Amino acid sequence: MSIVFIVSAPSGSGKSTLVSRLLKDVPRLLFSVSYTTRAPRGNERQDEDYHFISRAEFEERIARDEFLEWAEVFGNYYGTHREILDRARSEGFDVVLDIDVQGARQLKGRIPDAVSIFILAPSREILEQRLHDRSEDPPEVIARRLREAAEEIRNCRAYDYVLVNDEVERSADTLEAIVKAERARRTRIEEKIRPILATFEAK
Repeated sequence: MSIVFIVSAPSGSGKSTLVSRLLKDVPRLLFSVSYTTRAPRGNERQDEDYHFISRAEFEERIARDEFLEWAEVFGNYYGTHREILDRARSEGFDVVLDIDVQGARQLKGRIPDAVSIFILAPSREILEQRLHDRSEDPPEVIARRLREAAEEIRNCRAYDYVLVNDEVERSADTLEAIVKAERARRTRIEEKIRPILATFEAK
């Protein structure tokens, strides 16, 4: 059975860097590329950063119940397609999802044993500085992102793990350790259950 790892964080917390390191350093992880109706930004590439589709197509997929979770954020849809879980199970991989608090809540409702990880910047001041350093957004957008961050952080206690990204190397090691520990825990449980189930199947 594949493990689903949910990773959420306010914009500017360094989530993308940590997830990239995780995928590079830990084998048998499959990253879920989200679907969205917003336009690509900067160097974003189709089917690598997002699956960019029209609003009409997204709504058709909602009607067909194709998404494990979806949300409308600032007028654009975002969603996780069911196919990623089917693919992971067939290939023997675990899944990493980069989704927001709203999507994480939906997904936990559908997959209660998913492992949720919330990444935090060490302080509001550091988060604001990181957003300015990216040079991607005008001041009004940065102000909006900081307001969003305050709302998202209020939900961090609902996550299984909270990781403070104060230093990239240490934080990357911690994220990797969480994934390995969850894998080891699930393996031990399976090893204990399997022989018990076998005694029932023999009757």
